Amino acid sequence: MSVEDFSRDVVSFAKQPAMSGGSRLTSGKKRTVSSRRWLERQLSDPYVAEAHRRGFRSRAAFKLIEIDDRFRLLRPGGRVVDLGAAPGGWTQVAVQRTQAAKPGGGRVVAIDLLETAAIAGATVLTVDFLDEAAPALIREALRGPADVVLSDMAPQSSGHPDVDHLRIVALVEAAVEFAVEVLAPQGALVAKVWQGGTEARLLATMKKAFGSVRHAKPPSSRAESAEVYVVATGFRGMSR
Repeated sequence: MSVEDFSRDVVSFAKQPAMSGGSRLTSGKKRTVSSRRWLERQLSDPYVAEAHRRGFRSRAAFKLIEIDDRFRLLRPGGRVVDLGAAPGGWTQVAVQRTQAAKPGGGRVVAIDLLETAAIAGATVLTVDFLDEAAPALIREALRGPADVVLSDMAPQSSGHPDVDHLRIVALVEAAVEFAVEVLAPQGALVAKVWQGGTEARLLATMKKAFGSVRHAKPPSSRAESAEVYVVATGFRGMSR
């Protein structure tokens, strides 16, 4: 996909008033320049403050909230898998929107190689989703196929954009393969990619498996960040 095609394909979110607030960093002369900049950004970031106020484990929760407000993927009673879930912000949103913590509500499974603290209303699995046994474990925990697969996974930066791009494409490919194994008909996948869109080959594969494939950058995603999200809906299976 070319940059021009990608730009046309990105979903336009309605303009929202920016959150305001935050604190200034007034001390810390012994901190390194990079750590001081990170702290200043965190302290002045209204999403960080709002995440703390609302009990979310990360500001990333607002990215899923904004994506779901646009696409309406998470519904009461739905079954959701969150890949690479730690620390759990997306899982918390999924639990809220599927009402998984309430009797008769949805079911949410969070999966990560990292230990993730328990989240009320979710089943947390510390396993590799690439393991051959993972899809069966997920189906058992969900008591059926998934309606939505979420992936906010990203590789650690190597400092080399081309290398990082290949790594995140590999993660998205793995997420797509996993989604094909566990999704119910008309299910959906949300996965992080880098700006520039999804690789043409992978995009073609997704368009065969899903009725609609779009790119979106939610307002809470930092402007300087290269991240965007591919949102695939209307799962119809892979033709053999």
